[in-house]
Amino acid sequence: MSFLDLDERLVELAGKIDLVYSPLADVKVFPADVDVTLVEGAITNSENEEMARLIRKNSRIVIAFGDCATTGNVTAMRNSVPLADVQKRSYIDLADKNPRIPDDHINLAQLLTTAHPLHEMIKIDAWLHGCPPTADEIWFALTELLEGRMPVLPPQYMKYG
Repeated sequence: MSFLDLDERLVELAGKIDLVYSPLADVKVFPADVDVTLVEGAITNSENEEMARLIRKNSRIVIAFGDCATTGNVTAMRNSVPLADVQKRSYIDLADKNPRIPDDHINLAQLLTTAHPLHEMIKIDAWLHGCPPTADEIWFALTELLEGRMPVLPPQYMKYG
C-alpha cells in the first residue's frame, strides 16, 4: 500500500514505466526480460520459492522490497516453532471445516520448514527496508533506477548484496 501512497507521483511514474506483473495486473505468467522487479514478502512455501527463482532468471535487477523480503520479519516469527506444530495449528486447530494438513493430493503450496528472506534463496541487487518503505524512499529508488543509477539510500534503507 505504501506504493499507492506515492499519490500524484504515480501518474508521473505511469508515463515512464510498463507494469508487466503485479497483484494489481491480470497477468498469469511472469514475463521474460524485465528490467526491474520489486519483490515484497518472505519465502514461506514452495510456490514462493519457485516464483523467486523465475523472477531472478527473468529480471535484470531484483530489489527486496520491505522488511519481510529483506529480513523475514513477521513471517519468520514461526521459525522457532517446529513445522509440524505450525501445520497442526494452522490446518487442524483453526480449521472451520475439513481439518487436514496439505499433502501431495491437495493443490496447495507446501510450507517450507522455515520462512526465508529473499536473499537466502536468490541473488538480490538491492534492499529497500521498511514495513513498509515510505513513499519518499520508494520514489527515490524508482527515479534513480529510471535515470540509470542504482539507488544509494542511507544504510538503514538500502544496501547492496
